Amino acid sequence: MTNATSTHSVEAHEVPAAGNWNIDRSHTSVEFVARHLMIAKVRGRFTDVEGTIEIGEDPEQSSAHVTIQATSISTGDEARDAHLRSPDFLDVERFPTLEFHSTTVKNDGSQWLLAGDLTIRDVTRPVVLEVEFDGAAADPWGNSRIAFSATTQVNREDFGLTWNAPLEAGGVVVGPKVRIDLNVEAVKA
Repeated sequence: MTNATSTHSVEAHEVPAAGNWNIDRSHTSVEFVARHLMIAKVRGRFTDVEGTIEIGEDPEQSSAHVTIQATSISTGDEARDAHLRSPDFLDVERFPTLEFHSTTVKNDGSQWLLAGDLTIRDVTRPVVLEVEFDGAAADPWGNSRIAFSATTQVNREDFGLTWNAPLEAGGVVVGPKVRIDLNVEAVKA
């Protein structure tokens, strides 16, 4: 008999057992990296993330939905965080959440690709996440858990996040590309 923490292989990839899972906020991170002054990388994260994952009997029938509270953005600099929450960027008063709804899961032979719609502010764009299943385990309290890591890159300007300032020597303060890295742990529902 297969239990909730077991795994099996699909096309030489280990996958979790089918079921519904709730994202564990305290063991999940959504982090991002953007260029500053065209030379440095600024890192940040969202600290309030929730959602659900449904693993299908056929992994390509799986789905995910994630909600991120925009006010939870943190880069380690209060003034920068306030600017990122302002109408210049996330406009958290008008758009309190960022949302991701998956549309397809595909194994391309070498990795899993999770496609979906990402909504930031009032703009929704398709994105594709490269996903790695990190494993399954039972915790000491009897809960079944699974973990994934994923990454993607977006152009922030595609989502209406167009604020910038030119630099005297050329270039701009904030680069358009943003890498997003996720480490997700979920608990069997």
